[in-house]
Amino acid sequence: MARYYPFSAIVGQEDMKRAILVAALEPAIGGVLVMGDRGTGKSTAVRALAALLPPMDAVADCPYGCDPLAPAGLCFYCDGLRANLQALNVSQIAVGKKGRPVKLKTIKRNVPVVDLPLGATEDRVVGALDIEKALTLGEKSFDPGLLARANRGFLYIDEVNLLDDHLVDLLIDVAASGENVVEREGLSIRHPAKFVLVGSGNPEEGELRPQLLDRFGLAVEVKTPTNMQERVAIIKRRDAFERDSIAFLAEWQGQEDTIRHSLQIARKKLPHIKVDDKLLEQASTLCSHLGTDGLRGELTLLRAARAVAALSGKNKANLEDLRAIAIPALQHRLRRNPLDDSSSAVRIERALAEVFPV
Repeated sequence: MARYYPFSAIVGQEDMKRAILVAALEPAIGGVLVMGDRGTGKSTAVRALAALLPPMDAVADCPYGCDPLAPAGLCFYCDGLRANLQALNVSQIAVGKKGRPVKLKTIKRNVPVVDLPLGATEDRVVGALDIEKALTLGEKSFDPGLLARANRGFLYIDEVNLLDDHLVDLLIDVAASGENVVEREGLSIRHPAKFVLVGSGNPEEGELRPQLLDRFGLAVEVKTPTNMQERVAIIKRRDAFERDSIAFLAEWQGQEDTIRHSLQIARKKLPHIKVDDKLLEQASTLCSHLGTDGLRGELTLLRAARAVAALSGKNKANLEDLRAIAIPALQHRLRRNPLDDSSSAVRIERALAEVFPV
């Protein structure tokens, strides 16, 4: 079993860690993009997330990990199981026996965090005809791809800015609909593919297409630490992990449990977080002042502020929560200003000071 560096042991990079936790807590935000220098812990943080997430209920033997409590979103496999159980129930009642409630068998499984490699083919991503069954048994069967594995979990793309255009178009469609549709080789398959999209990359290697960039709810820039104490701490911890990963993980288990517990509490609290009209007006005022396109910025800002409040143990989101997440929620939505060469983060900080003076 692969051992990943613990999330709690990552030194600094607080904005990145907060954005990843917020995206994990509230999937409706639309995922997170982490761009920055090489060797700044981008991939490490994303892969460490898997160990923090509590197991989820899923239909047993379902290749898509369907939620048994959401019958409207079941795949064709689970729909077939449910139909068979209902038919059995009807036949039992017909012969005078007591019917049983239709209930699919469920299991606990880890929330999937699936890597999408740059060299992946379209068949590997969306799924295709199962060649082995076709040749040996003569059956036309569907072999699920990476999108099926990522359903109800996370799809991670390292070097996302180098992804082939045809895969970018495919991901945009699936991320928008929450469904993967495969029409090829005589197959016609439709299955759920609702995942949190997480991307990382180095901006020096190329820009991300605007259509895909807009699909990320949050965007974070990470830089190489300049503080000498931080740099030394990073090197010491990484060296200790590589020398004896079991001992290192045991040392950080307490901090990992604390973050895991806070996520579980925040998940229960999130649906009950209150947001008043004043905060909505403040979010709209900020977006209007910055000139963001569309209304997706306000909606993301609202959802992210609510998630930040839940992680902080609050019952109501306020301006402090909005300030904390404003840069990740909006910096990738700003138009370039030829008269202002400041970074997007600086422009948002300036706007916050102007619109909401302390």
